[in-house]
Amino acid sequence: MKPVKMEKKTKSLIVVISAPSGSGKTTIINRLLNKMDGIKRSVSETTRAPRNGEKDGEDYRFISEGEFKKRIESEGYLEWEENFGNYYGTPVREFERALDKGEDIILSIDVKGARTVKSRFPESISVFVMPPSKEELAQRLKNRNTDQEQQVSIRLGEAKRELAAANEYDYLVINEDLDEAVEELKGIIENERVSRKKREKTDGKGRA
Repeated sequence: MKPVKMEKKTKSLIVVISAPSGSGKTTIINRLLNKMDGIKRSVSETTRAPRNGEKDGEDYRFISEGEFKKRIESEGYLEWEENFGNYYGTPVREFERALDKGEDIILSIDVKGARTVKSRFPESISVFVMPPSKEELAQRLKNRNTDQEQQVSIRLGEAKRELAAANEYDYLVINEDLDEAVEELKGIIENERVSRKKREKTDGKGRA
C-alpha cells in the first residue's frame, strides 16, 4: 500500500476503530452516532458488493475496481488495503473536510490501515472491538448469511491475526452486550474530548 502524503495539524479528535468481521463494529458506530453530536464517520470506499441492508453512501461507497485503482494512482486515499479479494480505502477528501471544519471523525478501518493512520496522526486514539469469544465470533459470521462457508473460514483465519494485534490499540471494547459496548465507546470519546480541552488550555497558558 502506498498512502497519500499528507501532513496536517488538527484539533479534531480522530478515532480509529478496528474489529474482526462479525464483531458488530458497524452497528456500534451507527448507534454511537445517534447518541453523540459533533462527530461523524468517514465513509470508506470499497469494490465489494453491498450486503443485505447496506446503503451506498452510508455504510460504504461502492465503486468499481477500475475506479478504485484510478484513485490509488491519484493518491486519493488516506489509507487503503486489499482484503478477501476486494479493495477498501479511506478517501482523503472527506477526511480533510472534517479536519478543516474541526469535526471529530471516526475511521472504521482494519489493523493495517489503523497502523498507517496512527503513524501519521500519533494524536489519534485507537479502539479495538472484540467479540466475547472466538466461538461467538464464528457463530455470528455463520448467522450473518452473507458469506459462503469457505468465506467464513477465511474470515475466521483473518480474525485470529487481527485479534493478535489488539494490544496495539489504546482501548479495548468487548461487544458482549451491544448497549454496554456503545456506552463504553461513548465514554471513551467523551473522556478524550475533556482531556483534549485540558491540553489546549495548558498549551495556551504556556504560550502566553
